Amino acid sequence: MSDEAARTYLPRGLPIPVAEADGLSAPYWQGLRQNRLLVQRCRHCGTWQFGPEWTCHQCHAFDPDWTEIEPHGRIFSWERVWHPSHAALRQHGPYLAVLVEIPHAGGVRMVGNLLGDPAQVVSIGAAVDGVFEHHPHPERPYSLLHWRLSSARGRETRASKRS
Repeated sequence: MSDEAARTYLPRGLPIPVAEADGLSAPYWQGLRQNRLLVQRCRHCGTWQFGPEWTCHQCHAFDPDWTEIEPHGRIFSWERVWHPSHAALRQHGPYLAVLVEIPHAGGVRMVGNLLGDPAQVVSIGAAVDGVFEHHPHPERPYSLLHWRLSSARGRETRASKRS
């Protein structure tokens, strides 16, 4: 196994993520390469949004700004995936896909992998932290954002539910 394969969550052979031809999501992908999570926020009405759009979902102003946020959120939904969605994932399952809600960014939600044991207990509302995974691909380097349960935030969530 190569050093890169040992450091990455996803196996080789998956398509490399790239921005659309019109460049709409390019700031998001560039941010990940710099360990920064960027989402859009309208400079006119303050609405947060993800995935990227050319116009604000609320006021329809053009070109929302890209704003850096802390990669912390809560699990809104999740799925333990048993059937591979790509041939490269045939020997990689099961794996956990999560929909993470980011309260400090207007509640935007993003999909990602939950790192760790694929048989782990997953709870709606559990706190998660973003983990940047860098791929130094010779032709087109890229980075991905995965999620990991946050031990400190997870304890706070469980304690607050008991109150």
